[in-house]
Amino acid sequence: MILAPIKSPARQLAAVGLIALLFTGCVAVPTVTPTPSPSPLPTVPPTTPPYSLAPSPNGCPTSAPAPLTGTSTVTVTTNFGDIVIKVDGSLGSNAAGAFVAMASCGYYNNVIFHRVVPGFIIQGGDGQYARLPNIQFSLMGQGGPGWTVKDDKVTTTYKRGTVAMARTGSADSGSTQFFIVLDDSAQTTLGASTANNYAIFGNVTAGMAVVDRIAAVPLGGEPGVGGGGPSMPLQPVVITSTLVATP
Repeated sequence: MILAPIKSPARQLAAVGLIALLFTGCVAVPTVTPTPSPSPLPTVPPTTPPYSLAPSPNGCPTSAPAPLTGTSTVTVTTNFGDIVIKVDGSLGSNAAGAFVAMASCGYYNNVIFHRVVPGFIIQGGDGQYARLPNIQFSLMGQGGPGWTVKDDKVTTTYKRGTVAMARTGSADSGSTQFFIVLDDSAQTTLGASTANNYAIFGNVTAGMAVVDRIAAVPLGGEPGVGGGGPSMPLQPVVITSTLVATP
């Protein structure tokens, strides 16, 4: 299951280390220095998040956004570099519409990639519990905007660079969390007949080297998919902004 709760004592201990790294500059937590080095963490307000779910011209949707029928290009800027995603409504219109709408309103600003499974996926988008400066480690990975979208039928394979919507084991449970596939071999797990329906809505067209650097960050916490090791980055990987362009 892609959306995994963070409840184990091991992950709580890893969370303590990440808190120290984020807010006290603790040097005991292992870090990695990508090439190029990540930029400093963004300056964020201490209490007010840089987005709004309230109905307003600049606010984020308070109900499921309209499906996307065309294509858009979303540039996800992180402290490790830019990831450019071509979002295609023909792949999964409901998931594509949700992702573009939330990227357009700034929902992903200052949200971290909270889960990495080497050789499989990196995952982010929990704007409720995984946003700086008020990360809630006991709930990280379980949050959303208060609405969900209908599942899209998966009509293509999961391969390196595929971008898809994360969801729980329940039908129609996806919203803002998404993952990027690291390797073609993910098709074996994600595309199995017994797998959840993780709607594919786009592909990375530039920046997979950035994705790979994120995937190389040291990890802690409980085992990831299939017990394959810890999955919480110990060095914060932050989405600093998103830019949406329509061809």
